[in-house]
Amino acid sequence: MAEMAQKRHGRRVFGFPLEGFSLFQSLLLTLASAFLTFFAATCVAIFVLLAWNVFFGHRVDYTDTYRYVGLPAGVVVLVVALPFFLVLWVRAKVNK
Repeated sequence: MAEMAQKRHGRRVFGFPLEGFSLFQSLLLTLASAFLTFFAATCVAIFVLLAWNVFFGHRVDYTDTYRYVGLPAGVVVLVVALPFFLVLWVRAKVNK
């Protein structure tokens, strides 16, 4: 029964369907993933630097978190997510 449901609704990750995206939706999901990763990585890095400064008495500039943590993390997710979502879009076009 679960196999029939999977064939009928397609593959899913955490309940999120991985089929049927348009090109705009694929690009939007790619940019949203990179945007979320940039800000999440930057937030974590800021808190780590805050703890580093408070507990060890160092003086590290917080703007480095954007340049050395947030930006590379966002770019990596962008580079990985773009081909992934474009392949999903191409598969949906081929299967129609």
